[in-house]
Amino acid sequence: MAKKKKSAVVTYEEAEATPQLITDTIEKNYMPYVMSVIISRALPEIDGFKPSHRKLLYTMYTMGLLSGPRTKSANVVGQTMRLNPHGDAAIYETLVRMTRGNEALLHPFIDSKGSFGKQYSRDMAYAAARYTEVKLDSFCAELFSGIDKDAVDMVPNYDNTTTEPTLLPTTFPNILVSSNLGIAVGMACNICSFNLAEVCDGTIALLKNPKLSVDKMMDYIKGPDFPGGATMLYNREQLREIYSTGVGSITLRARYQYDPVQNCIDILQIPYSSCIENILKKIGELVKNGKIKDIVDYRDAIDLNGFRLSLDLKKGASADKIMDMLYVMTDLQKNFDCNFNILVNGTPRQMGVIDILNAWIDFRIGCLRRELAYDLEKKRAKLHLLLGLSAILLDIDKAIAIIRSTPNEADVVPNLMKGFDLSEIQAEHIAEIKLRHLNREYITNRIKELENIQKEIEHLESVLADELKIKELIIEQLKEIKKKYGKPRKTQIMNAEEVRVLEKEDFIENYKVRLVTTKHGYFKKITAQSLRGNDEQKLKEGDYVIFEEDADNVKDLFVLTNKAQAYRYKLSDIEVSKASSLGEYLPSVLGMDEGEVPLFCKAITDINPNHQVAVFFENGKAARFSMGVYATKGNRRKTVGAYSKRAVAIGAFYVEDEKQKVVLRSDAKKALCVAFKDISFTQARDAQGNTVFSLKPAKSKVIAAEPTQFYEMPEHYHKRTPSMGSAITPKDVQALEKRGIVL
Repeated sequence: MAKKKKSAVVTYEEAEATPQLITDTIEKNYMPYVMSVIISRALPEIDGFKPSHRKLLYTMYTMGLLSGPRTKSANVVGQTMRLNPHGDAAIYETLVRMTRGNEALLHPFIDSKGSFGKQYSRDMAYAAARYTEVKLDSFCAELFSGIDKDAVDMVPNYDNTTTEPTLLPTTFPNILVSSNLGIAVGMACNICSFNLAEVCDGTIALLKNPKLSVDKMMDYIKGPDFPGGATMLYNREQLREIYSTGVGSITLRARYQYDPVQNCIDILQIPYSSCIENILKKIGELVKNGKIKDIVDYRDAIDLNGFRLSLDLKKGASADKIMDMLYVMTDLQKNFDCNFNILVNGTPRQMGVIDILNAWIDFRIGCLRRELAYDLEKKRAKLHLLLGLSAILLDIDKAIAIIRSTPNEADVVPNLMKGFDLSEIQAEHIAEIKLRHLNREYITNRIKELENIQKEIEHLESVLADELKIKELIIEQLKEIKKKYGKPRKTQIMNAEEVRVLEKEDFIENYKVRLVTTKHGYFKKITAQSLRGNDEQKLKEGDYVIFEEDADNVKDLFVLTNKAQAYRYKLSDIEVSKASSLGEYLPSVLGMDEGEVPLFCKAITDINPNHQVAVFFENGKAARFSMGVYATKGNRRKTVGAYSKRAVAIGAFYVEDEKQKVVLRSDAKKALCVAFKDISFTQARDAQGNTVFSLKPAKSKVIAAEPTQFYEMPEHYHKRTPSMGSAITPKDVQALEKRGIVL
């Protein structure tokens, strides 16, 4: 019988697992991915571009789109794929953002024709690439200046079929002029745009004085300038932090004008990164919920004249007051969070404005040195050829004779080299001159350039040897760029101290309300007008009211629950109810845990440490402590461990007066009236308290703590504590039953 051949396939069970440290796995597999995302995708470099931007613009440059007519966007996308190994959709999205039509940049790089959407709109989509046309804007000439003179390194593309620049030799600090957003792994960048003219002035000042202070720089570059305009609330301290560290926040608010004839507000500019659809949706919610009552209609009125959002107002409404409310409640006022993370020589660095400009100056000096060195080499090569021409000027006949007498073509250049002591390049140039040019006039005219070329070479050598002269050259270029492309600021500056920044609480409508809390956790906020002639509360079967009070709508609701948790909630955020409805289910409104219900609710303005809380437990104990234990630095909505959890809490009360009393009721149908002053005061909210209700038999327990108004004769149960209480009278049994409490 033939021996069975062993399979070459190794099963999972047969494979031997090789242990590997997680740190090794991260280092070998994850870290290369992280570095690729940071360096090759997400963060811009000192020229102000990410690789995707740079590849696209360079492709358009090589296509001749800097001076030629527009071409279909699809052509550009297809050509860019030679440098950018991504899908056409990703490349086209990159192109869209850089167009004039999208309005995402202060100085768009692409002159566009067709629909490219808008950066402020989610729904205004751009047209397909086959319908739109693009070319490079004339502004891009400043991006490619010197690129054909070896100003930057050229590297092979991903399939080694062509080359592309590692950086673009921008003649101005584009990194600060063009906004940029990128999310890498473990880091991100969010660079706001600054006004080109101001950046040029600031850079010139820094070139002249490398020790320029941040405060002086802020006098030149007054603040961010966004393509959407709007108004920046100027806070010099916050801006100084951004200029120094590259991290900070800027507050922007929309600009508007009031039309008294139409009685409407026209919002003309909104903060950068705000979305018009989100703004309209939020305004709609505010109008629908009655939080803003003076807006009759609102609409997107964008047309060929530009951005406009119109709000029709009621007669007599204050436009300024409505806008103050909208600034607080919508994205018409928004913060722009700056994070200047930039790649410098392949290393991510977080830098302030002066550090960024210094890095750009170093980069630009390097580019100019390479350009000047390239020009110098060309001039020297030309000088060398002209010196060869001057050598034959004195004896042109000899040169012609050498050429005529040389039998072999290959010997012409060597013979000329010997005859006039020329280099091979000089001899080759002379040999290539047409016969008609081998005359004194032609050669003399050419030699006239010698003096100029020698002067140019001396000038280039002197500039290359002196960094100050290179800086002067950069200054002249920046002055020319400012003169040619500088524009007035789009974003207005308003001193933040002159603006009253309002909070949501400033717009809460205040009115009297009745607060009703039930045993099962239902809560009603009823207006005084709704209560007129109808104060009979609708309740679920078996439920009853445990707390009731009058309050103002601007107050907070403080709630203590049976799970030893405290909640604080804005009364204005709770919907108005009617007495004829069940009301809001408080556990749902506050996001309570399962089985959690309120022990008491109280409308408060602030946590008052002079007021107290009394908590009663089913084991007959009670604890009393200051409300100050719930005070927090922040606006915390929930506090855990609000009281001791060693026994089950059956009731709690907000104590404003120690002489107040409460009635405790046990399952043995006994009651005890207790004054709060009889409960020992403690500093710790988790204290077990002291015994006030002596329970007999041992298995009995306290089941309720109720206000004295629940009883006809509460004083009948008042005894010295601790006490076993007294039997509940028939009258009080009836009084409790009327409230829905069945013993």
